[in-house]
Amino acid sequence: MVRKLKPEHWKLDPDEHDYPAALAYLSLILPQEAAQELTSRLRAAEVQHFKAKDLLRASRLPLLAPDNFHVAADLRKVKRGQALSPVLLVRGQLDRGVALTVADGYHRICASYALDENADLPCHLVDYQPTAP
Repeated sequence: MVRKLKPEHWKLDPDEHDYPAALAYLSLILPQEAAQELTSRLRAAEVQHFKAKDLLRASRLPLLAPDNFHVAADLRKVKRGQALSPVLLVRGQLDRGVALTVADGYHRICASYALDENADLPCHLVDYQPTAP
């Protein structure tokens, strides 16, 4: 039985620990200074809403199964009535073949998809503008 993901299952503001997690991930794919700048901008970004299925398509990430340890943990949170934290994203660049980057929240996207692939997820989205060398 699939339960619909309701808006009350989402917080409007990310959890504080999501930002260091995003920074850690972004630091693996960008220089530290750029990762820090993006993380600061993610903190200030307005909430936008996107469907789980569209986030997976744009990020080119595979859908994790509901029995994945972290996805299952998020599904248990929803079942207990705990609100999930918004997803932190860096916009892709279609003209350069760069996919959407999920800086933090991949498992929450997959959990949301398992509940309702058409549910609107709150996200903080920023653009990455690389500086010329």
